[in-house]
Amino acid sequence: MAVDTAGQSRTSFDLKSAQLPVVAVMLKSPDVSAFAADLAARLADDPEFFDNDPVLIDLTALREANEPIDFAAVVSELRSHHTQPVAVRGGSAEQMQAAHDAGLIAAPDAPTREKSVRPEVREVIREVEVVREVPVPVEVPGDGVVTLVVDKPLRSGQQVYARGGDLIVMAMVSFGAEVIADGNIHVYAPLRGRAIAGARGNTDARIFCTCMEAQLVSIAGMYRPIETDLPPEILGKPAQVRLEGEKLLIEPL
Repeated sequence: MAVDTAGQSRTSFDLKSAQLPVVAVMLKSPDVSAFAADLAARLADDPEFFDNDPVLIDLTALREANEPIDFAAVVSELRSHHTQPVAVRGGSAEQMQAAHDAGLIAAPDAPTREKSVRPEVREVIREVEVVREVPVPVEVPGDGVVTLVVDKPLRSGQQVYARGGDLIVMAMVSFGAEVIADGNIHVYAPLRGRAIAGARGNTDARIFCTCMEAQLVSIAGMYRPIETDLPPEILGKPAQVRLEGEKLLIEPL
């Protein structure tokens, strides 16, 4: 029997796989009131940090906890800060069922990242703990890009992504703008927005800038918002960001 391929081509939809940007929030305590207080304190200086971002709740640190988690309350707190909780991972069977009852879907556990061995380069000036994972961007420019050069200022809300290579920005990256690269990021001007290097897992990627005032820095899916003032030897001066194991290092150039 012949197959009507012409009829198939006229269907009203297609099914395709997709990668979506999701912020992972790792719960470290089942105490929702403590979580709410800490979340509010962290976002006090930047209440518009989230813009209805989808959120995955990571329960890895609470898998063995005996105290139940009020997922409805957790979801409510996250939504009050302009996020959209959609999934949960890493919990026990009971926790995953409770999360499902609260309307969250189950997501696969995060893969284990092998730590690379790097030689000691210099004294670490600033060491910060990675607190969240950064999403992998979806929209990309055309194929074949190795190094992307941007020579115009990036305003709040603008995003540039160098797929498969490095990104060089010759002008200011304003607060609220975002620069992303699979390789390194070089900003020869004030960096005040978000900089995400090694977006597809390159742990050797780095961020370089001539004036460090970033809102957020990330390498290889590990990121940290800059919520407190940087030390005087880094703030407003040439600096680099690199990943060493599970920590981001911010150093002067």
